[in-house]
Amino acid sequence: MPGFTELLLLLVILVLIFGATKLPKLGASIGRTVKNFKQASAGKEEIEVSRVNRDGELSEGAKDKE
Repeated sequence: MPGFTELLLLLVILVLIFGATKLPKLGASIGRTVKNFKQASAGKEEIEVSRVNRDGELSEGAKDKE
């Protein structure tokens, strides 16, 4: 299990690489990916698909469905 200093160093590196504004979007996209992977491995046929524009925000059609 990594200690506090390793996690802090990892967080600093992620902020430097992606920037503070992109990290929540990156986390949401990883969360959707894991959720879809779990659903697919459980045998469900439908997965969540949403369109994201270049700014990382949901497009108008995708917002209506949520």
